Amino acid sequence: MAEHRAYLDYNASAPLLPAARVAVVAALDAANPSSVHAEGRAARRLVEDARRDVAALVNAKPDHVFFTSGATEAAVTLLSPDWRMGRAALRMARLYVSAADHPCILNGGRFAREKIVRIGVTPDGIIDLETLGVALASHDKAEGLPLVAMHAANNETGVIQPIAEIATIVKAAGGLLVVDAVQAAGRIPLDMSAPYADYLILSSHKLGGPKGIGAIVAASDLMMPAPLVTGGGQEKGHRGGTENLAAIAGFGAAAREGLAGLADIEVVRQRRDAIEAIVTELVPDAEIFGKRVERLANTTFFAIPGAKAETVQIAFDLAGVALSAGSACSSGKVGPSHVLKAMGHGEEGGALRVSIGAATTADEVEQFRKALAGIVARRAARERAA
Repeated sequence: MAEHRAYLDYNASAPLLPAARVAVVAALDAANPSSVHAEGRAARRLVEDARRDVAALVNAKPDHVFFTSGATEAAVTLLSPDWRMGRAALRMARLYVSAADHPCILNGGRFAREKIVRIGVTPDGIIDLETLGVALASHDKAEGLPLVAMHAANNETGVIQPIAEIATIVKAAGGLLVVDAVQAAGRIPLDMSAPYADYLILSSHKLGGPKGIGAIVAASDLMMPAPLVTGGGQEKGHRGGTENLAAIAGFGAAAREGLAGLADIEVVRQRRDAIEAIVTELVPDAEIFGKRVERLANTTFFAIPGAKAETVQIAFDLAGVALSAGSACSSGKVGPSHVLKAMGHGEEGGALRVSIGAATTADEVEQFRKALAGIVARRAARERAA
């Protein structure tokens, strides 16, 4: 196995940023932020500073940011039939999701399976806007409101969804829009002050913060779902339990870095393009999914015809290059991509995901080249011997 390893799997988890590490360590000895003494007030300031930093990342109001244990908890909290508008109960009758969404959205949270409607995507991975419009137009509001949940950017392909257009369709139908911005935050600008979404889902560790912390960001505090975690009334009653102070502080630091890093996203794009040039040079018949539409600057998802993605992934790993065969959403599970299936590409062989960040170096890109060249050469030798 190679001595130096190139980490090209940022969409699974970005490496912990130095600023986030410092913030985590500094907060480890802090008091309970709900305590009223001086030590508790100091801890509360750490929480509120982080809340402001996370809000700034998406141009939201700090008091509309609510911390959770991660994006999955945020999704299950928001994907609920039971909501409140002030003190009045509000019912969401059906949940509409993209067939290419992350499993935490596809599984529908607290909705019964028969109340979940999957909307197809184009071969490029873009939500079928016409089908979404027809589905929402036929929604029976007598049963309750429609709730729509969509990813801003796909975790496997990096394809960016037309959220403004989706929002227009949802608003015309009188529904609410939840946007999974886990992969988008820090990689494309997000603005909750614009007619963008009613709620965002964020995750710290995709930004280079610690794992085990995420957030719900609301456009307003007029409507919120019934809490998933109840307890002592923390997070304005939307998420009970003593705040994970160290993780929250690290999340805030990562959010600051993510906002600043948007200015350097073209450097990341150049590295990604260099990786794709290597793929097409060494494997001329490779298919890069979503290449014809707008994608995240850090992501490429490609298939080598006739090769199993899992086998190629292992070969890259042995050559010191860490990348994914699809998403890393379920405990090391490697299997067919539901995203490719939704795009109509079938599941044969699967695909490989390379996802990078600002810290990715030219040397790591070159290590990717050498690893892929070795894989291609060994494959050619086996074919000649057959």
